[in-house]
Amino acid sequence: MIESKIIVVGGGPAGSACARSLRRAGLDTLILDKKSFPRQKTCAGWVTPKVFKTLDLNPKTYPHTLNRFNRIHFHLFGIEFPVRTCQYAIRRYEFDEWMILRAKVPIYTHKVKLIRKHKGYYIIDDTYQCRYLVGAGGTHCPVYKKFFGKTAPRPAKAIISAVEKEYQCNFSDNRCHIWYFENRLPGYAWYLPKGNGWLNIGIGGKFLKLKKQNRTIMDHWHLFAKKLVKLSLIKQAPHDPKGHNYYFFHKTHTYNRDNLFIIGDAAGLSTLDMGEGIHAAIKSGIMAADAIANHKQFMPHGLTKFSLPGIFLTKNH
Repeated sequence: MIESKIIVVGGGPAGSACARSLRRAGLDTLILDKKSFPRQKTCAGWVTPKVFKTLDLNPKTYPHTLNRFNRIHFHLFGIEFPVRTCQYAIRRYEFDEWMILRAKVPIYTHKVKLIRKHKGYYIIDDTYQCRYLVGAGGTHCPVYKKFFGKTAPRPAKAIISAVEKEYQCNFSDNRCHIWYFENRLPGYAWYLPKGNGWLNIGIGGKFLKLKKQNRTIMDHWHLFAKKLVKLSLIKQAPHDPKGHNYYFFHKTHTYNRDNLFIIGDAAGLSTLDMGEGIHAAIKSGIMAADAIANHKQFMPHGLTKFSLPGIFLTKNH
């Protein structure tokens, strides 16, 4: 049996930030993740200045692909609104590995299947045991499913369906574009250059509203891809886009019980307006670590619910 005082299930930004803070507090911690790093992750990779501030990091020292935007071009009902800002785009393939290596804790590649509690310990697949268990495994986190799924169910109205593609291609426009309500999409679509020839395009919308329209998220994807080709932003629609669901911020106040914690997408903390979850993931991970280390309350519902107020920035970071 491999024992650690704390086990973090999931090594994404939430889990790695939590593990790093726990290690710095002198607490024995390990990470379990079903896949090894680096790995592909379906995510626009939108990073606000608050992310770097939370990480106590100057963006100039980040060692991987990083594209800074001084303007975002918003599109609404055919009208374009260029807005001055200071925002960044990263590649999750690089960012997640950098974050988990920065944590400097043991990492085990293991897909969690069975969790049980026995004499004050959480036993995982009869192989790992711990006193504290942190669920950072995203939307389908096994810790959430086992201990929070029935008592703190996520509301269906909070489900976001998204489809996107990140790939290298020849594109001429290095600006960031965001379209709201394109073709009655109950959400927004994006065109996000990431640097070094990488481009991420995608759409996200509220699942229940899509269902009422009798349209799927893939229907909207095909319409959006055609629009990008028509605008000459891309030469042709990319093959094999990836779809996924996640939850935006909702009024669920059960994020920990006894020595159990859920953070990041496992807790459904993405912002209401942009669906941006990286800052909330990192911040909630640090907050959970602080709660464990200092026996404090864990209240991630105090995190900001919106991205847009922080987007309209002109100050250099």
